[in-house]
Amino acid sequence: MSRRWIQNPNRCADEYLDGIEDFIEFARRHNPGATRIRCPCRRCNNTLFESIETVGFHLVRNGMIETYSIWNLHGEQVDHASSSNAPRVDNVEPIVDPNDQVMGIIQDAFPFASTNINQEGEDDVPTPIDSAEFEQYEKLLKNANQELYPGCESFSVLTAIVELMHGKIKYRMSNLCFDYFLGVFKRMLPTDNCLPKDHKHAQKVLHGLGLGYEKIHACKNNCMLFYKEHETLDTCPICNESRFKMTSQNRTTKIPQKVMRYLPLKPRLQRLYMSMHTATDMRWHKEKRVDDDVMRHPADGEAWKEFDRTFPEFAADPRNVRLGLATDGFNPYGVLNQHHSTWPIFAFPYNLPPWKCLKKEYMMMTVLITEDPGRSIDVYLRPLVDELKDLWTNGVRTYDKSTGRMFTLRAAVMWTVNDFPAYAMVSGWSTKGYMACPVCKEDVTSGWHAGKVCYLGHRRWLPWDHEWREKDKEFDGNTERRLRPREWSGDEILEQLNRLDFAPFGKTVSRTRPSTHLNWTHKPMFFELPYWSKLKLRHNLDVMHVEKNVFDTLVGTILDIEGKTKDTIKARLDLERMGIRRGLWMNRDSDKARRDLAFFSMKPNDKKEFLKFVSSVKFPDGYASNIACCVNVDGGKFTGLKSHDCHVFMQRLLPVGIRHLLPEDVVKPIMLLSRFFSQLTAKTLRRTDMFQLRHDIVQVLCKFEMIFPPAFFTSMIHVMVHLPEEALLAGPVNYRWMYPIERLLGELKKSVRNRAKPEGSIIEAWVQYESLTFCGINDPSLLLPHFWFAPPPSYLSPPSPPSSLSVRTSATSLPSPPLPPCRRRPSAASPPPCSIPTRIFAADFSLLRPPFRTPEMSDLIRRGRLMTTAPSSDPPAQSASPATAPAMLDHVVVGPGASQAPASSSSSVAQPPSARRRHRPTDTIDTTSTDGTGASGSQPGITTLLYS
Repeated sequence: MSRRWIQNPNRCADEYLDGIEDFIEFARRHNPGATRIRCPCRRCNNTLFESIETVGFHLVRNGMIETYSIWNLHGEQVDHASSSNAPRVDNVEPIVDPNDQVMGIIQDAFPFASTNINQEGEDDVPTPIDSAEFEQYEKLLKNANQELYPGCESFSVLTAIVELMHGKIKYRMSNLCFDYFLGVFKRMLPTDNCLPKDHKHAQKVLHGLGLGYEKIHACKNNCMLFYKEHETLDTCPICNESRFKMTSQNRTTKIPQKVMRYLPLKPRLQRLYMSMHTATDMRWHKEKRVDDDVMRHPADGEAWKEFDRTFPEFAADPRNVRLGLATDGFNPYGVLNQHHSTWPIFAFPYNLPPWKCLKKEYMMMTVLITEDPGRSIDVYLRPLVDELKDLWTNGVRTYDKSTGRMFTLRAAVMWTVNDFPAYAMVSGWSTKGYMACPVCKEDVTSGWHAGKVCYLGHRRWLPWDHEWREKDKEFDGNTERRLRPREWSGDEILEQLNRLDFAPFGKTVSRTRPSTHLNWTHKPMFFELPYWSKLKLRHNLDVMHVEKNVFDTLVGTILDIEGKTKDTIKARLDLERMGIRRGLWMNRDSDKARRDLAFFSMKPNDKKEFLKFVSSVKFPDGYASNIACCVNVDGGKFTGLKSHDCHVFMQRLLPVGIRHLLPEDVVKPIMLLSRFFSQLTAKTLRRTDMFQLRHDIVQVLCKFEMIFPPAFFTSMIHVMVHLPEEALLAGPVNYRWMYPIERLLGELKKSVRNRAKPEGSIIEAWVQYESLTFCGINDPSLLLPHFWFAPPPSYLSPPSPPSSLSVRTSATSLPSPPLPPCRRRPSAASPPPCSIPTRIFAADFSLLRPPFRTPEMSDLIRRGRLMTTAPSSDPPAQSASPATAPAMLDHVVVGPGASQAPASSSSSVAQPPSARRRHRPTDTIDTTSTDGTGASGSQPGITTLLYS
């Protein structure tokens, strides 16, 4: 029988289920009397022994390893002398000697020095290796062939160093600690061993596997780089500052005022094709991506597709790299009172499949800046932009390990990922003032309210004949007749920038700029890229920081927290000035004026009850940090909430806690806002849902304008209206937010060993990590994180079940929030960061055939781990759409695997004490949602399985 069923992504298909039955029968026949066999599912990976019934169940739940087409671990014998039609064993990964693995690493790093390529055409001619590279190759080859000590067959010198250096990086050993243990190992081995004596000598051995970096001097005032034509200058031609510091005359070397580290991008992109593991994955976006209404990857977005239509020559070769760029600053000392900021710039390829995109192993640091560059960041981007221009125009000759042929590698930047302040630095459009919105630009509706600039006018996005357009007193006192702000194309922006005259970098720009400058601070360097003005999306609004700022503003106002609420005395006086909402005016008694508590804020007793509810909620381990530690019940406020805490709070706790404590007119739009972020941050998006969210967020903002004072509407509140449109253009937001970047910055901060030279410590640790990562890509046993080569999640290859079968994954209904550099590490039993919740939904087990209905299932039912909904005579409820979200928001989820139950039923979700429902979260969830939005109904005969 053909075993193509193993590749079938639909694990409910008859072909797949029949194949599992054949495998179970095969295992029973070839293992007579065995009660436990190896489980070949993607999670167990043939390393764990389970009962035969459990193995069958795992194969339905997780799927079989796609490469396990020869069942040699379950008794299949392969005749190597058989005909060519017999099954081949190439797909079964053999056990390779570590020394052979290291030799493979060297051959990948220097493919032309160790491999004779069949040259049949011009495309196959390899780039000749220079003498320096060949010398490095010979040194590595010598160490790879040299025994660690005479008679040692297990380790060569290079193998031992690679293993030890991986341990140093993995457990963050200091150099002194590493030197000590290296000396101990050297004394333990025979006296004639060849183990290096310290860390410095071990680094020299691995130097050939690294890629290195360049030091480029910069002007003290960020005017320019001493680079290319300015490389020989000793003073800055703009500000006349000296290039070097003043030192004593006896010193032979000069110390530069400022140094930028630049890591060339071309060799790092070439390494993606030097390993068989990554060379194939770099074509995933074109060869294996499913093209349907569901967006799972940036390649599903309209911006990617429009780029392919605009540049068909670039799109013709799927090996051409699509890049994202990200930058952010951090304090390398970890001390808040230090006024020092380090700014790395990262590039990451989007060609990779979703389970590898934005992972640390595939991020490339390209620039490391020693201080906050401000608007002068374009000065430091000059080497990177020059290399990107060359990669677009000429490309670089690269050897593809998967095909064994040469090709011309080209690359293009699709967009940048930054928080809002860095957005202004990279885009050139100031995110402050009356025109802070970088999408609406000068067409934004803003005004001066309560001593600051606020952004109103969201009725402009409503249909032309909407009734709210004619209301005035309920909003800002005016009717709305304007259309929504226009969209600016890249060519129009470039034409506008070319007409402006900016001051050179390093010079102070007058605050009274000509009005023709609008909110532009400088012309972005990226517009020098030939394709930049053709992109539909150049810079992303970071959903992570938008959600956190919205949460801080909203919760601070409804809890009336001093210093965080937008309902201040100035806001009340502003309402009086505008002549609207008389009920919120200051209450004046004789010669005193008093600000009464607003209807949208909680009373003191309700606030205390809400905070007690939040402190009582328990999340599954690894899902969120302990938010209860951030609750100050007596002080009536929150302290120390991180971005991920706000992410969980906004989507899981807020709609539950406020239901009985605020008026219904206030609760409904807040619940709809919570649902908006929950659907927007899902790992898979549907275009129809995004169109609905685009409508819903306008409704929410307009309702907020009727509830909260104008001072509530900061720039972060306003930019929410643009988030669904960006999701339609660029796909799921988890490829475009700052969570992975923030985690990586936390790792870089830990690598600082020399506080006098923090950037030097960071760059040396990063280069060392790159070389060891390259070793790990070739030898998965050396990988530092255990999930680098985890199989793809099932939700990325959605099944196409029969119409009678209702199967839903949890990716849309309950996205698993990413974990920050959190205060509490998940336990070994918890899922790894960024994994989907450990549960699946299986439909009506009467459709599944034996051996899946087993005694173990009956035992699960008796212990309450398997819950079956009895068939009901009532008709199934209609699936909820985002438009009916307020009516369906009684079905609230807290944490992965929490029950969605109506407010009138016995709910497993913790409720405020006033609701008299204080239950612990259970591990059950209703699976009857049919629209992917998480809203629940009732369907007969549905079985829910949950696994921990």
